[in-house]
Amino acid sequence: MIYEIFMPALSSTMTEGKITSWVKSPGDKVEKGETVVIVESDKADMDVETFYEGYLGAIVTPAGESAPVGSAIAYVAETKAEIEEAKQKAAGQLSSSNGSAAPQKSEETPAKLVSTPTAASIASIPDVVVSSPRKSSASAQASGRQIVSPRAKRIAKDNSIDLTKISGTGPNGRITAADVEAFLQPVTAPVAKASAPTPSVATAPIAKAAAPVALGTTQPLTTFQKAVINNMNQSLSVPVFRVGYTITTDSLDALYKQVKTKGVTMTALLAKAVAVTLQKHPLINASYSDRGIEYKSSINVAVAVAMDDGGLITPVLKYADQTDLYSLSRDWKGLVERARAKQLQPDEYNSGTFTISNLGMFGVDRFDAILPPGTGAILAVGGSRLQVVATKDGAIKVSSQMQVNLTADHRVIYGAHAAQFLQDLAKLIETNSQSLTL
Repeated sequence: MIYEIFMPALSSTMTEGKITSWVKSPGDKVEKGETVVIVESDKADMDVETFYEGYLGAIVTPAGESAPVGSAIAYVAETKAEIEEAKQKAAGQLSSSNGSAAPQKSEETPAKLVSTPTAASIASIPDVVVSSPRKSSASAQASGRQIVSPRAKRIAKDNSIDLTKISGTGPNGRITAADVEAFLQPVTAPVAKASAPTPSVATAPIAKAAAPVALGTTQPLTTFQKAVINNMNQSLSVPVFRVGYTITTDSLDALYKQVKTKGVTMTALLAKAVAVTLQKHPLINASYSDRGIEYKSSINVAVAVAMDDGGLITPVLKYADQTDLYSLSRDWKGLVERARAKQLQPDEYNSGTFTISNLGMFGVDRFDAILPPGTGAILAVGGSRLQVVATKDGAIKVSSQMQVNLTADHRVIYGAHAAQFLQDLAKLIETNSQSLTL
């Protein structure tokens, strides 16, 4: 029997996926539950596994190319004798595609595939079995089997590294490529730490410098970039307005100095302050739909993070208003690590109800953020700077201040609502920031 491997839908908005790499080559034996291909979705790289034993007969979509969701990207033969038949099917599909005909699935051979989330988004594909990579990893760990990503395996093999000597930092102890690369790095003498800079609200991770691009050339868009473009195009149809506010951060900076030694980040402080303020302003946490205004049942704060290879992702701190500050900081560290390794689960980046975008670390004073689809507001945060300000009694003093700008959906939020939210946020940060640790 010949089985088709389909391009899975890894998110509800995904229409096509890019093959990052094939773990198996044509003719290789594949075991039940074994990863055969890595697919790049709009936000992450996901392992695609098979529940059936056989041989990878032919690859339709090679590494580096994209295919529509639901189209066959490879064929698996149940026996070696059927490999040739699988090659013929692949050749027939390729010739059909070149002739502008839509790829057709074989009616006599139902599709059998284990791919990654989301099940609802691929319900129209017959006989497709969906499982979460995290669950698969957990099962493997329970059985005592070492969990290693395909990339990590290749790097370890090329450098003759014993994987049993490496501790995994991925979900459920999975060994990632970053773990193997870190193991390869030579141990260096500790370097004296430079004096810490003045605390600033702008502490979101900074992306590494992009590789130089040859001038006069055109770079194809990645799946990640296409997803960002699609979201931005959706935002163009939303009537938005913007409201700015100046917040004095002396109290927040003092609190940060107290708690940073305990692993608390300024990102977590800011997210916590926003979440607590949103409790008083549920409308700012709401969004527009065809049915009306949707008030969210939880406060999930998404924070924009620049990726090392370009693009943007928004890891989500769920239930930020109910989670203590120290747990929020630990959660944020894990989210950023998984985001960099492209291991975030869909609900870890698409479940935000309110978004924070922070460019202060780049020396930006103020800016306007674009409203993400499905939300009612986003807060743009500039850097904290020393300013000469006048007190209520007419005296002069120097204080740290930051500029924030709220972009809001005018179908849901009006100017007075936005102003009251920013006023309460400023009051919390300026006069009651110590309450964030409670």
